[in-house]
Amino acid sequence: MNSLLPITGTNALLEELSPFIPDDFLCQQWPHTITGGRQRSFSAAQLWRLHLLALLTPAHSVNLLLQMLPEQRGWRQFARLRSRHRIPDVRMMHEFRRQVGVAGLRRVNEVLLAPLLEGLDPSAPTIALMDATDLPGACGGFKKNPPAPIRRRTLPWAGARSRPDRAAGSSATRNTRCGCGFRLIARTSCWCRWSVG
Repeated sequence: MNSLLPITGTNALLEELSPFIPDDFLCQQWPHTITGGRQRSFSAAQLWRLHLLALLTPAHSVNLLLQMLPEQRGWRQFARLRSRHRIPDVRMMHEFRRQVGVAGLRRVNEVLLAPLLEGLDPSAPTIALMDATDLPGACGGFKKNPPAPIRRRTLPWAGARSRPDRAAGSSATRNTRCGCGFRLIARTSCWCRWSVG
């Protein structure tokens, strides 16, 4: 299937998509972006464009994107960053995502979708697309799994419950005299065949 858009990850695709990003809307909705205590030098539109780069380029994580950003001039032009030395850090990106939230992402989607819906003929047959934001996420892969139980190699000791019993030799040793303290014991009573004396 031939596409009218350039290949994903190329600068030509970024140049083609750049006019459709609602920069004015983003700056009006989030004029004072929280940057984690640093001077606010990046607009909401710039941070939004950087998040789009994580989806439109081979760098599919924000950490990798920010590491590669100084070397990629086309990416910096798409994000409207003037200097290769002044780029946001991971904390700024996280704070922007936290501030925008899910409701903010839906508002941006509505703004992006409005021009597409205006040009459609209501009597023409249409296709409905599912919005993935309402689906539950499959997050089970990141949970710690309990270790599998270790199988016994032998049978258990007894099948029935054990019950308390008396010690077998306690009655035989009860009346035995005991010698302790400083009293000398005769030598013959301590003799054994392996003793030296």
